[in-house]
Amino acid sequence: MASEAPRILIVDDDPGQRSLLNSFLHSQGFETALADSGERALEMLRAGKFAMMISDVRMPGLTGLETLRRARQEHVTLPVLLVTAFTDIRDAVAAMRDGAVNYLPKPIDLDELLNSVRQALGISKPIPLQYDQEKQLPDYVIARSPLMQSLFRDASLIAPSETRVLITGESGVGKEVLTDVVHAWSSRAKGPLVKVNCAAIPETLLESELFGHEKGAFTDARARRIGRFEEANDGTIFLDEVAEMSLSLQAKLLRVTQDGRFQRVGSNREIHTNARILAASNRILEDEVKNGRFREDLFYRLNVVELNIPPLRERREDILPLASRFIEEIARGRARFSDTVADCLERYSWPGNVRELRNAMERAVLLSRSELILPEHLPARVRATAEPLAAAEAADPARLEEIERQAILQALQQHDFNRTETARALGISRRALLYKLQRYRELGCKVE
Repeated sequence: MASEAPRILIVDDDPGQRSLLNSFLHSQGFETALADSGERALEMLRAGKFAMMISDVRMPGLTGLETLRRARQEHVTLPVLLVTAFTDIRDAVAAMRDGAVNYLPKPIDLDELLNSVRQALGISKPIPLQYDQEKQLPDYVIARSPLMQSLFRDASLIAPSETRVLITGESGVGKEVLTDVVHAWSSRAKGPLVKVNCAAIPETLLESELFGHEKGAFTDARARRIGRFEEANDGTIFLDEVAEMSLSLQAKLLRVTQDGRFQRVGSNREIHTNARILAASNRILEDEVKNGRFREDLFYRLNVVELNIPPLRERREDILPLASRFIEEIARGRARFSDTVADCLERYSWPGNVRELRNAMERAVLLSRSELILPEHLPARVRATAEPLAAAEAADPARLEEIERQAILQALQQHDFNRTETARALGISRRALLYKLQRYRELGCKVE
C-alpha cells in the first residue's frame, strides 16, 4: 500500500477532528488531504484525484449532506463516508439515500472507521490496526491485561494528533496516568502539562484559575494572575472532573475549544492559547447532557475522541502487578504478600479501583510487623468478598461463562447491536464488551 496508497479527502471545520483523522489514516497506510469546508472540498475534488471522501455533517456554509449531493453530480462513483456528533436519524436516512457508503457517529470508533474505509475501497482482506511499535509505556504504568494493552495502543494512535480527548471511567481507574502518557507521546511532550481538578476548586475561583484575572477584578485580586490556559500554551491542559463546572463557566470553556480565545476576569482583551485540551469525568456525560447539567455543544467539542479506562474488576491481570508495585514503593522492597493474600486481592471487586488497591496496600504494610503481609492485614471487606466469589467460581466456571455469554448476546439484540448502549446496560465498559465479543467470534459465535 506504500507506493500506491489510496488518497482520502478529509472534510471537517474542526481542526482537532481533521488532525485525528489525518494522523490515524496516515498510521494505517493511507494518503490524505484536508479541507476545512464543503466549498474547499469541492474545489479539491475538481483539482485532484481521490479514492474516497470522509466529511463531517454539521459545518458552516455547505453542510456535509449538501457537499455529498454536489460531489455526486461530478464524481458519481466516489465513496463518501459521513460522520457527525449529532446523530439525527433523518440525516442518516438522507445521507444513505444520496449515496453515502456509511454514516458514523462521533466520537469515532477507530476500528469501525477503518472497517468502513476498507469496505468502501474494496479492501476485503482483514488488516489489523497498525500501531506505533516504537512507543514504549513508561515504567510507572502497569498494563498486563489485554484491555489495558488495547487502550494504550489506541492512545498511541491518538496522541500524535492535535485533537481533544475525553477520558472516561470510574473514579480511581487512573485517568491522570493516561493523561501523562498521551502528553508524553504527543508532539507537545516538551511543552507544559497543566492539570486542573475542577471539583477541588470553589466555583467562585475556578474561572480565575482557568483564565486568570486582572488586578482589582474582585476583592483580594491585588495583582494580575496568569490563568492555567495561558500556562498551557504550546502544551496540554488536563481538565479533571469537567462535569463539575457550572453552565455559565461551560459557556466560556466552549469558546476556548472553538477558537482558543478567552479573556481574563476583569479584562476585555482577548488572549489566544493553542493548548491541547484533555478532559476527564467519572460521570456519564451523555446523561448529564440529557438532564440539562452539561452543555451538549461543549460535550461534542470535548469528545472528539474518547478513551474509556475499564474498571479494575474487568482487568484482573493487572491487580497483582499493581499491588506488588505499591508494596515496593511503600515498603521500599522490604515486604511481600502470601499466596492467600494474592488470592484475596484477585477475587475482590475493587469498587474504588486502583486508588482503593493502593490504600489497601499502604494499610497492609503499616499493620504488618514482618516482611510478610497476611490476610488479616487486609481490609475486612477484601477478605469477606473473596470467600463467596471463590465458592461461586468453584461451583461451575463453564456454566457461569455460558450464562454471561447469553446475557451479553441478549442485551446486544435488545439494543439493536449498539455497543455503547449494550455496555452501559450490562454495567461494563465498552472496551470490555468489545473484548468479549472478539472472544465469542473466535469461538465461532455469531455476534452481529
